[in-house]
Amino acid sequence: MSFSKGDKVTWNTSQGTTEGKVVEKHDKEFTFDDQTFKASKDEPYYTVESAKSGKQAAHKESALSKK
Repeated sequence: MSFSKGDKVTWNTSQGTTEGKVVEKHDKEFTFDDQTFKASKDEPYYTVESAKSGKQAAHKESALSKK
């Protein structure tokens, strides 16, 4: 499953399920919040933004579900 910028998605956090939207897709290594992520075309990562807090996070495609 692939996501596009603006897609509404959900993901699990320690506080429970969070929902928000896709901000950016990454298919090459990138740095987010002082952390390096090894994204690839086979295993992309996405920057997502929480609808509730407005905070952003990076997640593997497999950690996201379409809302």
